[in-house]
Amino acid sequence: MAKRGKKYLDARKKIDREKLYDPDEALNLVKETSTTKFDATVEVAVRLGVNPKHADQQVRGAVVLPAGIGRNVTVAVFAKGDKAKEAETAGADYVGAEDLVEKVQGGWFDFDVAIATPDMMGMVGKLGRILGPRGLMPNPKTGTVTMDVARAVSEAKAGKVEYRVDKSGIIHVPIGKVSFDTEKLLENFYTLIDTLIKAKPPAAKGQYLRSIAVTSTMGPGVKVNPQKAAALGK
Repeated sequence: MAKRGKKYLDARKKIDREKLYDPDEALNLVKETSTTKFDATVEVAVRLGVNPKHADQQVRGAVVLPAGIGRNVTVAVFAKGDKAKEAETAGADYVGAEDLVEKVQGGWFDFDVAIATPDMMGMVGKLGRILGPRGLMPNPKTGTVTMDVARAVSEAKAGKVEYRVDKSGIIHVPIGKVSFDTEKLLENFYTLIDTLIKAKPPAAKGQYLRSIAVTSTMGPGVKVNPQKAAALGK
């Protein structure tokens, strides 16, 4: 196990490791125990009662967080003609077709979100091995393969985040920065939890929200009461 610094150990003493906190208490503690000099990211980890090995228990999608995520999002759009102009008007940072594909093939990845029109996927599909491992591959399930590029760009800029259950049944999603007011973090938190509840696969049995924890970059985790999170978010 990695050796922890004094600041981290002091911060962890403020947290009861056995307690399940209400969401607002947990987020206040995350803000209070952040030890970085920079504006740390606040992340939620949710363990779901699903078996990711089964195709009918996959949980994947995207959600627009109402308070944003606290950073500028760079968007690249693969489109031609009118759709390219539409993307540019909507505020996309980079727009292109064959030229943009070649640029990425050459090792360029200076963007956070990639969007493509369906007619471009024949070309963009060649980038799967490059963009896939980085979580940048456009996908219809997350709304990044679409003809409505203006909306996709606007949502990405506004704070749209993707979620996907990993092989351990856990979803990790950023919900803002330590500098956010607790109310904004709560708004994003509840929006995420409600989205995950609505995305529950019919094949999932038993308790769905197994556990929830919130943490800041390099900070200690704080356990959240799943029942309170689900009930208060409604």
